[in-house]
Amino acid sequence: MSVKLVSWNVNGIRAASKKPEFWDWFNSTNADIINFQEVRATEDSIPEKLTDVAGFNSYFNEAEKKGYSGVGTFSKIKPENVVRGLGVEALDREGRVLRLEYSDFTLFNIYFPNSGMNAKRLDYKIDFCNALLDLLEDLKNQGQNLIITGDVNIAHNPIDVYNPANCEGKSGYLIEEREWLDDLLASGFVDTFRMFDDSGDNFTWWSYRTRARDRNAGWRLDYFFVNEEFKNKVKSATIKNDVFGSDHCPVTLELDL
Repeated sequence: MSVKLVSWNVNGIRAASKKPEFWDWFNSTNADIINFQEVRATEDSIPEKLTDVAGFNSYFNEAEKKGYSGVGTFSKIKPENVVRGLGVEALDREGRVLRLEYSDFTLFNIYFPNSGMNAKRLDYKIDFCNALLDLLEDLKNQGQNLIITGDVNIAHNPIDVYNPANCEGKSGYLIEEREWLDDLLASGFVDTFRMFDDSGDNFTWWSYRTRARDRNAGWRLDYFFVNEEFKNKVKSATIKNDVFGSDHCPVTLELDL
């Protein structure tokens, strides 16, 4: 059985769903599970056109602060269980984590915090990342197969940014952030895109302010990770940089179960 997953930071789902290119993509993606980040809407304010899409079950985790953060997952396969958050009250107020448990795997849809201007939220971000890694390691040790997707808000290596020298010291490319991704991989997880493509100029986010997408001056911030024991089920992992409608583009994962 083939299962196709997609992840996309839509930079506001209400605004995105008003764009024809969003529906062109949505209706042609042929995905079994679609994950959105930065939904920036309460569940009751999401257009019915989205929540009533035929064939999909929809699940959301929203922030306490209106119009901020939030994640949503649309799934043709009904999960056996849905958990919102990491289980840490101080880290769960921003609606950043959806955990969906299926028979063959557990999926995490995550919108990671941004470390902010002058790294003012770096401590919060690292606390979030470490709490997540503790949970992932615990579930993996229980024998669960895990998929972690979303906007990680970290470019891992120099190959993952347009101008590495210019990015040093910037939020999303800080040493502490990149070292956490090192720790994630060292804990037995795999960056699925790099299983198939080790080339440069593969980005998933471009700044609106500088028309960076026209020049492909981007960062790779969006990922699919799986645990090592599950990587033999990965059939493909791609970046859909021809899809517009947000400052991010979708990324995909296909499994052969």
